[in-house]
Amino acid sequence: MTRQLAFELPLRPALGREDFFVSAANAAALAALEGWQSWPGGKTLLIGPPGAGKTHLAHVWAAMAGAPIRAALSLEREGLPELAQGGAVTVEDCHLLGQSRPAQEALFHLHNLLGASGGALLITAQTPPRDWGLSLADLYSRAQAAPIARLDAPDDALLAAVLVKLFADRQLIVGPTLIPYLVTRMDRSFDAARSLVARLDAEALARGSAITRGLAARMLDNP
Repeated sequence: MTRQLAFELPLRPALGREDFFVSAANAAALAALEGWQSWPGGKTLLIGPPGAGKTHLAHVWAAMAGAPIRAALSLEREGLPELAQGGAVTVEDCHLLGQSRPAQEALFHLHNLLGASGGALLITAQTPPRDWGLSLADLYSRAQAAPIARLDAPDDALLAAVLVKLFADRQLIVGPTLIPYLVTRMDRSFDAARSLVARLDAEALARGSAITRGLAARMLDNP
């Protein structure tokens, strides 16, 4: 009964600083964001593969800087002066900006507003600006000039910590040997970790059983 009630609750990932596991793969990016008050030009670009922790780290920085978080493609609908008024903003998923010229123009204006007031801008993306397909040359030049904080592919310690967090976010308790078993056998990416935990959760619920190594083996053999 407890598991069924937990399943019906909305999934709320823990995104606080205390939930962010630091390893060699992300320590430099975290340090760059913690030093945000001395960013050159008041901006930094956080780059990493899907599921690498960009959103989590963006929330950590937003809490430090008092910054609202907006999706890049939503900027064209924002009141930019009001958004910039607090002095710091995070804009996520900027690799999608090639899809929208108005969103590009909005980010360019937001950049200028924050720059004029000495504010700070954190931009997240999966890839460097050269790969975003930007058509606004002024925005491209400004994005290219931003310092980069990079999240690397996960090492064993970080991948294990991400799995623990993903299970915890779903209110799932697993045996102590399951995490090391998964780390040595799964695809080494954060997207793979998210997908695997979701599949294990759904399959265990459908079977009315616990998440075991046997169930995990079946999931890994049938991706």
